[in-house]
Amino acid sequence: MALSTEDLNHLLKDAVARTEDVAALAQRICAVAAPTGDERRRAEFVAELWRERGYTPEIDEIGNVYVRRGKQGAQKPLLMLLSHIDTVFPVTTPLTIRREGDMVYGPGIGDNSVSVAAVLTAFEMLDAYGWETAVDLLAVANVGEEGLGDLRGARAAVERYSEDLGAVLVVDGSLGSIVNVAVGSKRWKITVKGPGGHSFGSFGVPSAIHGLGRIIAGLAALQVPKEPKTTFNVGVIEGGTSVNTIAAQASALLDMRSTDVDALDNLMEQARAVVLHQAGAGLKVEIEVLGDRPAGSRSENDPLVQLSKETLRWVGYQPRCVASSTDANIPISLNIPSVCIGVTKGEKAHTTEECMHVSPLGKGMAQLLRLCMEASELVAARQQ
Repeated sequence: MALSTEDLNHLLKDAVARTEDVAALAQRICAVAAPTGDERRRAEFVAELWRERGYTPEIDEIGNVYVRRGKQGAQKPLLMLLSHIDTVFPVTTPLTIRREGDMVYGPGIGDNSVSVAAVLTAFEMLDAYGWETAVDLLAVANVGEEGLGDLRGARAAVERYSEDLGAVLVVDGSLGSIVNVAVGSKRWKITVKGPGGHSFGSFGVPSAIHGLGRIIAGLAALQVPKEPKTTFNVGVIEGGTSVNTIAAQASALLDMRSTDVDALDNLMEQARAVVLHQAGAGLKVEIEVLGDRPAGSRSENDPLVQLSKETLRWVGYQPRCVASSTDANIPISLNIPSVCIGVTKGEKAHTTEECMHVSPLGKGMAQLLRLCMEASELVAARQQ
């Protein structure tokens, strides 16, 4: 259905009125631990929230929660909404949540509990209005977005519905930003092995730590383009036994990123040459692939990107198109119309002092609801 000015005014007013409800729901979701790779408790909790709203959710074998809304049937494509449920925090992290004025504090409250709450509330509001979308909506509360989760939840969801997807809305991020460029990444564990020995008695035997150091120095000397932005970083190093032991093993975690597929591939091949040839004689080197997030982009002239901009202006925000690594990497890399949007502003993400602003939530919700309706019209129109 096409939204009239009266519909839009009503939607915005109603969304703003539900601000506190969304904030409260986000806090309930945040209170359930969901470290990447161990999201089952939160998946079951989110599934129960869907049941309370009259839906019949499905949890797949990896922990994604699926809910479908609509009556269009299999003859029309789907509009998928992805919002990840995992967090960067270990299961032992105290999930202390507190409200101070307009701010709610809690580990993972903005990334990404509030987005899951927003999708639940969006469906609830559409049901209250009795509005039907031009194509069915498929909400997926997915696992594996953070860290070494390697977007496995988004991969599984997109692969499962690959024949039916007309577009994807990822809800994750900051209100006012539109992610239309997917930052790709390759993540390796580099392990160097040698014979080891006593630091005095076996002096001269090659050290795995020394070999790893030569590799890291070689990586640091690599030249990468500023445009398209391409980066690399050794973030973790481990190895050795004691101060007087020649290390038999050492390892490092390497992160390589770019907004361009070819630039990332070129960096990866340069890095591979360094890793395999600069450790030194008498040492063995192994590369284990820990992550592979594909790069890609949607033009700012893409109809879904344009609609996302228009919707943000409607709620009073100046839209910014940005590059980021999100669940949208998967559909964007497959040339499926996709954007990632946020429903509020946050601060101190990935820390235990993470927090979100409550007051923008009403406009963020209005943005999401309008996108559900009008993006579904776009998808339907593309099939005609």
